[in-house]
Amino acid sequence: MNQTTQAPRPHRGDELTVTVSTLAHGGAGVARHDGYVLFVPDTVPGDRVRVQVGKAKRAYGEARVIELLEPGPDRIPPLADHPGAPWQVLPYARQLEIKQAQVDDALRRIGHLDGYELEPIVPALEQWRYRNKLEYSFGSDASGRLICGFHAPGRWEEIVELSDCLLASQAANAAREQVVDWCREQGLSPYDRRTGEGFLRNLVVREGRRSGELQVRLVTAPGTLDGDGLARAATLAGGLLWTRQASVGESTAGGETELVAGVERFAERIGPLELEISAEAFFQTNTEMAEQLYGLAVAYAELGPFDRVYDLYCGIGTIGLLMAPRAAGLWGLEIVPEAVADAIRGARRNEIQNAQFFAGDVRLALGELVTRAGRPDVLIVDPPRAGLSQKVVRRIIEASPKRIVYVSCNPTTLAPNAAQLVDAGYELVKVRPVDMFPQTPHIECVAALVRRSG
Repeated sequence: MNQTTQAPRPHRGDELTVTVSTLAHGGAGVARHDGYVLFVPDTVPGDRVRVQVGKAKRAYGEARVIELLEPGPDRIPPLADHPGAPWQVLPYARQLEIKQAQVDDALRRIGHLDGYELEPIVPALEQWRYRNKLEYSFGSDASGRLICGFHAPGRWEEIVELSDCLLASQAANAAREQVVDWCREQGLSPYDRRTGEGFLRNLVVREGRRSGELQVRLVTAPGTLDGDGLARAATLAGGLLWTRQASVGESTAGGETELVAGVERFAERIGPLELEISAEAFFQTNTEMAEQLYGLAVAYAELGPFDRVYDLYCGIGTIGLLMAPRAAGLWGLEIVPEAVADAIRGARRNEIQNAQFFAGDVRLALGELVTRAGRPDVLIVDPPRAGLSQKVVRRIIEASPKRIVYVSCNPTTLAPNAAQLVDAGYELVKVRPVDMFPQTPHIECVAALVRRSG
């Protein structure tokens, strides 16, 4: 009888000394204790750390750092105490190397794919102050003072206050501080998700990097707000909105939103496109690198003047609108009606007449779109982090485009989706990572798949 030797499993609360060997997808360090795998956030390869075990599952565990005993050879001092920049302790060149390798690892190990060309990662133009959108949370410090910042890693009830967020521009930081100062003057309290008491939940600051316009949205529990007073204080906001959110969950989406002052949308430019973006619409949070990402998608599409193009999960239609002038026609699908309205508005503003956008769930609407508009020659898909569901993959296969351009924000979901398409008769030709989020483990990439003949 064959017996499988299993690594001894530690218990929750155990304190261990381990050395981190590599980084997992998602950014946590990977270490082993007597062969048992532990994922340890906030570590880098070579770190020797004292950890405390949290979860201890059969195959792996999770642990938090108690003490850094000996830093790894790549570790550098952090520039800021910032929960949103966990990889700032790695030199930027090393960050790029790891991201490139993780894309290749996901495709080969998860997707069991090979034969594709992995092109070199596109580095970010700016390593700091690159985000055009940040979502902050309200809390209080030990003295009860109102603070605004980010949740501490692994501790949802603790907020790390930021006076200068190095991922945001100085103008966006100043706009945030105006609102926070006013909230303090008014004596407004943070919302406590444990008790359901309190008022202030989140603050969302968005910026048109090319226009310089700022949109500020205050998210609160249901209640009353002195909108005129807030408008007098928030002088840097070109658009000031207030969202009343009744749900317990940590989300800035949904609820009831009203315009307090200024304009509902802010202007932005991507390449030749002039865009207007509403509060709920998705837009890539790194404008400068979005141009790089979308330019790569256009190149991978290899469009001809007679091609029919579908853009799935199109958001405000940016990728499709960049492609439409090169094609016979563009059809975009997006489930958020406000984003579809922005896409239609963008087509009109940029005088693009061969683009049509529809609100609908891709799972249900793609088949109907094929019936109405005909089969696509090129299909662009830019799904959320969870990737494409089995049903959506089947609908894409049924639509039978000649070429698929897959824009991915998660290589571990790109890999199984690409494998499904390869099994259905497509060839994964090439993939290129794009670093949209320096100082973080997040990876974007673009992949090109071509339908095999016969």
